[in-house]
Formats: sequence, structure tokens, C-alpha cells
Amino acid sequence: MTNLWINPAFLFILGSFLIPILKGRVKHTFLLLVPAVAFLDVVLMSQGTYGAVQFLGMDLIFGKVDRLSLVFAHVFTLMAFIGVLYSLHVKDDGQHVAAYLYMGSSLGAIFAGDYVTLFLFWEIMAFSSVFLIWYRRTQKAVNAGFRYLLVHIVGGLFLFAGILLRHGEVGSFAFGAISPEGVTLATYLIMIGFCLNAAVPPIHAWLPDAYPEATVTGTIFLSVFTTKVALYALIRAFAGFEILAIIGPIMAVYGVCYAVIENDARRILAYHMVSQLGYMVCGVGMGTEMAINGAIAHAYAYIIYKGLLFMGTGAVLEMTGKSKLNELGGLYKYMPITLLFTVTGGISISGFPLTSGFIGKSMTVEAAESYKIFIFLMLMIASIGTFLSVGLKLPYYIWFNKDSGIKPKEAPLNMKLAMGIAAFICYFLGVYPKFLFDMLPYPVHWEPYTISHFAEVMQLLLFTGLGFLLLLKKLTPEPTLNLDVDWFYRKGSKVFMWVANKPIAIYEEYLGEIYNKWFTNFTLRFSNFLWRIFDVKIIDGIVNDIAGFWKDLGGVARLSQTGLVRNYAFFMLLGGILFITYYLFK
Repeated sequence: MTNLWINPAFLFILGSFLIPILKGRVKHTFLLLVPAVAFLDVVLMSQGTYGAVQFLGMDLIFGKVDRLSLVFAHVFTLMAFIGVLYSLHVKDDGQHVAAYLYMGSSLGAIFAGDYVTLFLFWEIMAFSSVFLIWYRRTQKAVNAGFRYLLVHIVGGLFLFAGILLRHGEVGSFAFGAISPEGVTLATYLIMIGFCLNAAVPPIHAWLPDAYPEATVTGTIFLSVFTTKVALYALIRAFAGFEILAIIGPIMAVYGVCYAVIENDARRILAYHMVSQLGYMVCGVGMGTEMAINGAIAHAYAYIIYKGLLFMGTGAVLEMTGKSKLNELGGLYKYMPITLLFTVTGGISISGFPLTSGFIGKSMTVEAAESYKIFIFLMLMIASIGTFLSVGLKLPYYIWFNKDSGIKPKEAPLNMKLAMGIAAFICYFLGVYPKFLFDMLPYPVHWEPYTISHFAEVMQLLLFTGLGFLLLLKKLTPEPTLNLDVDWFYRKGSKVFMWVANKPIAIYEEYLGEIYNKWFTNFTLRFSNFLWRIFDVKIIDGIVNDIAGFWKDLGGVARLSQTGLVRNYAFFMLLGGILFITYYLFK
């Protein structure tokens, strides 16, 4: 492996073409084998630059391997195996192909050493992931998928424009750190492209709009890759940009507020993705070694426990056909194993001691405390909302609220195995954080298990739990629609269609009538006038006069055509005499 570098992206991309060919257990084995081999490939991979090629005068690098790309590739391939195991019961080959292309392109973006290669895989991510939404085959999924795709196309255009402008400025497509000093239009365009995929408000609404409409298994993959690749890109290029340190806490509070009031379980988790990404974006903006380590450690742990939460709620949707909290309740009697795993994800995301959330997110919060106090306070407020919405509200109304009368079976074995592996990792990282800390880009000089940190977290969790009990009736979910900023482009599109169908159509019809009544009639009359003047009088007259001339000339010539040889001889003799006379007297 040290001499031969294998890009794990191509294992997935090439493997996707074999999926429709394979059948039965062979297919199941192959589906699990590819992510397992990819994970082993990443574990054994050495740092360096690989896969450098020249194409059309551009230096393309398919393998920029360092500690930053390796830690993301490690968790991506690990979660790929868990996600494939969770979706093993799906018989639709299209979903597996889309997931493989999506995972492969995400890994390709992680290892890209230049903007051209990054953009190539970036666009494959967008076009492959949308099928994980469309394959649910509902009208809502189709509509959400189109909106998702259009938004990401726009983001790709911003990114592409920024890449071209930056190449004009620096003369290179190299993908690396950008200095916060002397930023240009190219810098902001690239940042907007990254921030859109990272679901930064106000360009975030595509996430809670599309993810809850995806297939049960598709949502697992969606929750892992797009936003985390964007986070990786922000770390690689924009670490230390203070604007991100300000945007991050706003994201954290904004997302958790919507998560608290939402009714649909998967929309709660989708909004909570926006909130948790805020912590990571804030860490990128602060730019210190501890903050960057915290953002990456949080992302690693978050991928696992958010995947676990989506797997738990997805299992409920799979077995009951419902995901709205007001339609669920009392399922603890029928799906106890799924309950156990979902609660594990809930307490992990809330930052309970001995779970992965305790050792990841807290590092970013600790860095914020020494950076700016208002950022620290906003992140603490978001932590309260996290436990309230995902740690308490979500499990309570699914599992322990008034019995809904639904009596589902437990989730399939492959789903339970996938959730079990993810739950084990949540506890493993919480108990043995050194495993994760050793993979981070910078040395970690932070100890999570101190008395002060433990006491701070437990106070926060206990008071939040007390508040939940006191506000239980107020938090009862209701089947309402919560408007977000996507209201503007949804309504905007309706206004556009109304304008196109009403005013513009009427105006076009009015112009058509004017054209037919006036312009067409004028044209016909004018052409008739021209026909009479030019065609009949002038052109036909000239043609007729020429024809008459040649007719008269022919009549004269006809007189000489008597058919008598003596007449022909006379004319020949006369012609010869005239020619000789002309020649002699010239």
C-alpha cells in the first residue's frame, strides 16, 4: 500500500456498475465487501501526494493524503459499511447504485488536491445523491428532489465561477489554504459554494426540505456525506475566517429552534444537522488548533450518532409507515431494540459522559470560551436545545407517549446490526477518546474527563431535563407547517409561473392580435402593391419587351432560312467580301 496507492473513490464508482449484474447472496457479499476493502485501504494508506496527472495543461491531483483527508476518509468508509449493512434488505438496485456513486464521489472530493478534481466529484455528488430522494417515488419526494438539484446546481455555478476567477488571480488550480487577508470576489464565490453544501443559513433550507423526503436508507447516506465534504472543504481552504466563527453560532441556535418546534421526526433531525454543523463551522472560523481539532472530532462523532438517529427513526418509518410524532407513541413495547439504539444516539448527540458527544463537541465549546464569550454562550444555548429536542422530545413522543394503537414488528436483522455497530462506536469513542484524538491533524492537549467539565455538562443536562418536564404540555407536537426561508423561493417560483401564465401570456396574446390585425394585413397589402408595380408593370414589362425583341429578330432571321443552297451561298459570299474589305481598309 505504501508504493501502490488505491483511491477508495474508484472502488465504489467502479463497483456501482457491477451491482445490477450480481444476484442474491453474491450481491449482498459484494455490497459489504467494497466498503470493507475501502476502509482497510484508508487504514493502511500512507501520507503523500498520489495520482498526479496532466490534462489539457492542468495539473490534476487525485490523491492528496494527509491527516485531514485521512480522518474524514476513515469515518466515511466506516459509515459507508454501516449504511450499506442497514440497507442490505433493499431490493431496488437503483438505490444501491446511487449510494455507491454518492459515496465514491464524496471520497474523491476528500482526496482531491486541486479545484478541478474537487469540482468534478462535487457535481457527481449532487447528481447521484438526488436519486436517493427520487427513489422514494412520492410526489413530495419528486418535488423536493428537483428543488434539491436546482439549489445544488446554483451552488456549483458559484463554485465554478470562483475557481475560474481564482485561477486567473494565482495561475493555479491548487486546492489549499486561502489567506483571510486581501480576499477577492473569487474567494467569496468559492466560500458561498462550500457554505451552500454546508447548509449555512439562509442557504440551508434545501436540507430540511429534501432529507425527510428521501428513502429510509437514502437519508442515512445523505446525512453523512454532502455537508461533511463541505465542512472538509471549509477547513482546507477557509480556516481562520472570522465570518465563519460568527455564522456558526447563528446556525447552531437557528437550527435547534426549528428542531424544538418540528413535528416530523426526520425533519427534527434534519434541522438539528444545521445546528450541529454550526458548531463545526464555528470551529473552522476560529481557526486555532484546538478549534479545528474540535470541529473534526465533532464531525467524526456526529456522523456516527446522527447516522444512528436517522437509522432509528428510519426503522420506525419502515415498520409503521409514519414519522410524525403526533401519530406515534407507545412503541417501546414493540420495538425495544430500536428504542435502545435510538436513545443511545440521543444521549450521544446531547453530550452525555461516556459517549462520543462528550469528547467531540465539547472541545469546540472549550475553544469558543477563550475566543469570544458571546460565541460560547450561543453554543451553550444550542446545547440546551439539542438535549431538549433530540435527547428528550424525540424519544419520548415516539416511544413513551400515549399509545397510538400501532403494533409494529421489530426492525429487520440487518438494520439492528447496523444500529448496534453505530451504538457501540458511540460508547467506544466516549470511553476511549484517544482512538479519535490520535487521528486529528494537531496534537490534542485537552482532557475531557475533568471534574469541572463533567459537572458543567451534567448541570446543563439535568436542568434541561427539568425544563422538559415542566414544559411537557407546551412541547406537545402538532401537525403544523413551519415556514423557513425556502418559502421565498417556493412562493417566488409560483409568482414566476403566475406571471408567465397570466400577464405575459395575456400580453403575448394581445401582441399577437395586433400583429395579425395590423402588421399582417399591412404586409399583405404592401406585398400586393409591390407585386402590381414591380412584378406586373416593370419586371413583366421588361421580360415581355425582351421576348418581343428576340421574337422580331427571329422573324427577320427566318426570312433568310429559305432552304435553297444558292441563297446560303450568296450570304456566305457577301459575308466573305465584307470581311476582306474590312481587313484591307482597317
